[in-house]
Amino acid sequence: MNRFRRGISGRTPRWLRHIAVGAGALALQLATGASIAEEVHIKHNGLTLNAELQRAGDGSLSGDVFLITHGGLAHRGAELIVYLQNLLKEKNHSSLAINLSLGLDDRHGMYDCAVAHRHRNDDAADEIGIWLNWLREQGAQHVVLLGHSRGGAQTALFAAEHDDAVTKAIVLLAPATRGNGAESYARRYGNPIEPVLARAQALVAENKGETLLQHVGLLNCPDTTATARSFVSYYTNEDRLDAPSLIPRFKKPALVMIAGGDEVVVNLGDKIASLVDGARVQTKVIDGSDHFFRDLNADEAVDAMESFLSGVH
Repeated sequence: MNRFRRGISGRTPRWLRHIAVGAGALALQLATGASIAEEVHIKHNGLTLNAELQRAGDGSLSGDVFLITHGGLAHRGAELIVYLQNLLKEKNHSSLAINLSLGLDDRHGMYDCAVAHRHRNDDAADEIGIWLNWLREQGAQHVVLLGHSRGGAQTALFAAEHDDAVTKAIVLLAPATRGNGAESYARRYGNPIEPVLARAQALVAENKGETLLQHVGLLNCPDTTATARSFVSYYTNEDRLDAPSLIPRFKKPALVMIAGGDEVVVNLGDKIASLVDGARVQTKVIDGSDHFFRDLNADEAVDAMESFLSGVH
């Protein structure tokens, strides 16, 4: 019904706009031989990292370029990330949607919980920095750091610790916040965290951080295997995992997008209320949106980004 109302109100529905954009892109590709979107690769710490580069307009990266980081154990092909890239391209913004390696070579698709976790939370911030430098080398001068969910908190971690000249602004979509400690872990995974965390911390202290812990809960995996070092990185020092704790350290303007019906990151508005000043830190609530900004909520989110960036110089 919403799609129909939107169509008759005079604004072309997104599904039809995307068909038109796709057809136009194909025509341009056939006429010029140019690549509209391309998978790009770089090497980092012995791993191949990959990302999807969408070039808008004349193909240059002279305007605002969005560096997009997916959430949790997801990937750049997730529905929200694809929608964001398409919508941004419609508004003449190029974007680079990265796949965090999560410790795997040339990773694609969702992380398989059967694979042992050897990655750390801070690895994501390192990779964001590597890709930001790559964009600079390609000629980008104005990069907007955009992250969703845990990728939002990891984007916040990078922004808090690196005031890079090429970074124009930060946009966080439903960024992750600190958990509720032991109670939350036990409720989510059905087991207490205290004995697992104590063992993991002891192993790390003994320089045995690569020891594997069996049958533990980690991120989206309720029964998985993880190194002690990986486990500790996601369940201690929560200020590094918590977007509201990191935002005050930003040196560039930031927009925090709040999903009005978020069932994953709850009470985000309350947690950042004291940080909002209308200038350096702004918020936008997308009423009725769930955590993944599905359907027309993604359109509204991108419109809000456009409005925010129009005031950033």
